[in-house]
Amino acid sequence: METQTPEAEALLAALDALEKSALQEVAQSESPEQLEEIRVRYLGKKGLLTATLRRMGSLSSHDRPVVGQRANQVKERLSSALEERDTLFQQERMQQRLAREQIDVTLPGRCPPLGTYHPLTLVLQRILEIFVGLGYEMVEGPELETDYYNFEALNLPKGHPAREEQDTFYIDNEYLLRTQTSPMQIRTLQARRPAVPVKIVSPGKVYRRDQDDATHSHQFMQLEVLCVDRGITMAHLKGTLLHFARAMFGPQQEVRLRPSFFPFTEPSAEVDLRCLYCGGKGCRICKETGWIEVLGSGMVHPHVLEMAGYDPEQVSGFAVGVGIERIAMLYFGLDEIRHFYLNDLRFLEQFTRI
Repeated sequence: METQTPEAEALLAALDALEKSALQEVAQSESPEQLEEIRVRYLGKKGLLTATLRRMGSLSSHDRPVVGQRANQVKERLSSALEERDTLFQQERMQQRLAREQIDVTLPGRCPPLGTYHPLTLVLQRILEIFVGLGYEMVEGPELETDYYNFEALNLPKGHPAREEQDTFYIDNEYLLRTQTSPMQIRTLQARRPAVPVKIVSPGKVYRRDQDDATHSHQFMQLEVLCVDRGITMAHLKGTLLHFARAMFGPQQEVRLRPSFFPFTEPSAEVDLRCLYCGGKGCRICKETGWIEVLGSGMVHPHVLEMAGYDPEQVSGFAVGVGIERIAMLYFGLDEIRHFYLNDLRFLEQFTRI
């Protein structure tokens, strides 16, 4: 076996020392970041192993393969040690993460917060339950309505002064945002003529050019009630309203009908409830009268029946217009309609199914 030159022996000794030092540092490393610093210091382009190999240029052709083979062994052993140590660090981190994110399946579950119905929806559902229980059918209609159905077919021809009271949002000369749910009277009667009875409730949004304040809004909700049959009288109207009032506000409630005027009903009546706050004794809310106005009603006008294709000599009917916000304010004891539209969760979270 041929012996190496002193230069080759010095390089081999340097490689042995480098390997021992590097392996010791790898074994003592405490983090992947520290391990990366060791890799760069020994195996990087400007690392210690590279610097040692640059000295091979002075070796003879006999010594160079021996030193090169030893350098490759050092590089492979160091790379293997680095990889094993890095794998260990990754496993430790995984164990720490698993311990940190461990789920105790015996703990009670976390239920997501549940929403609730809007107070107007709660009141509307309750009103619909009452009238469906009386045999009424719910129908819905378009919010973008024609002038004919919103006014003319309801005995409000062009130029009628009552049109100004509605203060309408017109789209053009023919179309408008409906000012009431009453157009569903005509649409339903025309679709079912000459059949009787016709008993419907029609809820929906309506629009008027009102200034928003504590009791008014440019957009609000109405519910139209219509009953057409042979022999319908004011007694049927009052009996229906009394049933609704007691089902909604309690069995002791009373109603009062006062003469009024609506173009599409004749005779017409404003409907009052006995004051919910003072029980009829008189208070600031009811202005000492003992009664609170809640809705409008009346017998369907003969002209309206004729426009819908019915003979007013053979059939009659009554109609009721209910403001959902008005009923909701009375039911919940509120004095501010804007609460319904401000989307304040502190307000909305107070309500549950009624």
